[in-house]
Amino acid sequence: MKRQSLATLFCAAIGYATLAATPAVAQQNFVTIGTGGQTGVYYVVGQSVCRLLNRNSSEHGIRCNAPSSGGSVANVNAIRGGEMDMGVVQSDIQYKAYAGVENFEAAGPYEGMRAMFALHGEPLTVVARRDAGITTVYDLKGKRVNIGNPGSGQRDTMDVVMASLGWTTRDFSLASELSAAEQAAALGDNNVDAMVYVAGHPNGSIQEATTTVDSVMVEVAGEEIDKLIEERPYYAKAIIPGGMYRGNDNDVATFGVRATLVTSTATSDEVVYQTVKAVFENFDRFKRLHPAFATLTEEQMIKEGLSVPLHDGAIRYYKERGWM
Repeated sequence: MKRQSLATLFCAAIGYATLAATPAVAQQNFVTIGTGGQTGVYYVVGQSVCRLLNRNSSEHGIRCNAPSSGGSVANVNAIRGGEMDMGVVQSDIQYKAYAGVENFEAAGPYEGMRAMFALHGEPLTVVARRDAGITTVYDLKGKRVNIGNPGSGQRDTMDVVMASLGWTTRDFSLASELSAAEQAAALGDNNVDAMVYVAGHPNGSIQEATTTVDSVMVEVAGEEIDKLIEERPYYAKAIIPGGMYRGNDNDVATFGVRATLVTSTATSDEVVYQTVKAVFENFDRFKRLHPAFATLTEEQMIKEGLSVPLHDGAIRYYKERGWM
């Protein structure tokens, strides 16, 4: 009798432990967000979203990580291939991937892409060594220019600029393809005359470049650029404020896009809902995590720069808040 009772108690204990452990295991959901180079704002975006989402992991069972990646195009391809769940993507890249045009023509329209929210504005930023004699985008012809690594947003934007000017890589004396993390050092070491970056400001890579060597912010404006903006609604004129970087006291005219956080229909409504909620329920905290976030508003973030449908999980949260 005693032996039977001990066996019964042992089985009951095992059963209790299994039941207690099962929900925690079942609820574990690991989310990966594609970002960009570690010196850029995209990386900060991913890290910030994950930090806020992970604060309540014990409640919703979601764990988030945001590794450095190749940038916008690489993030889209990784989401499409199931390697990542979400990614920070320029608004123009978002549009092209969804429509299946330009760089995405071979893959076809990515109709499963979904938007979560928009982020900061991102001007095309061209920084040149002061001794290179470059003050406008037209002066880049014949120079050594880092046009960005394949798969990055700046490379895609620079390809569009080159096409609008009727240029190819042969119009530069050197067209290097360094990543965002490498280009500031290349400028300082006199390996290139100019570098391009599509980024929110202030930006660590731009700060590194302008403090390492005497440099100038290059104007990206003119008739061809005006036409480019007119033909593509995801672009808009932009100003890089003077005084933000050493040796550059005047405003510089350029154009740009918005950063956006995107996902796909393969990501569950609950995961997207909890991710969006984590950001907007801690909005003031989020805005303090980088100067580029300081001027963001909820209204802008759920409307501007979103050229693909919103994910159902995001819509659920926005309706709860009365924003839709």
